[in-house]
Amino acid sequence: MNQGRIWTVVKPTVGLPLFLGSVAVIAILVHAALLSKTTWFSKYWNGKAAAIESSVKVG
Repeated sequence: MNQGRIWTVVKPTVGLPLFLGSVAVIAILVHAALLSKTTWFSKYWNGKAAAIESSVKVG
């Protein structure tokens, strides 16, 4: 493993939950930003795939 020595500084029982927790928090923040800053994302989540086609302007 390339970064195997990190576990001599941080215990895996602490480091892995912190890492996985931070990934989950980032994913939640990205989804929250998409929901609050776009008009099509909430429609997409509700099953209206045509909302994406109508919001994307080609050409």
